[in-house]
Amino acid sequence: MEEIEQSFQCPYCFETISMLLDMSLDGVQSYIEDCEVCCRPIHLSYEAQESEIVDFSAMAAQ
Repeated sequence: MEEIEQSFQCPYCFETISMLLDMSLDGVQSYIEDCEVCCRPIHLSYEAQESEIVDFSAMAAQ
């Protein structure tokens, strides 16, 4: 599995955190991951094309 580290700001506590994203599949990936600082759920969504991130968002999970 090919992974890339992506840093972003938590939408709750505003700390900068990073997570590993799976780059082995092209297309849109979407899932919920807990913040490693405040433990609240973050909805991560990203699009990968040819092992590159072309779109990324980290929002408060609904």
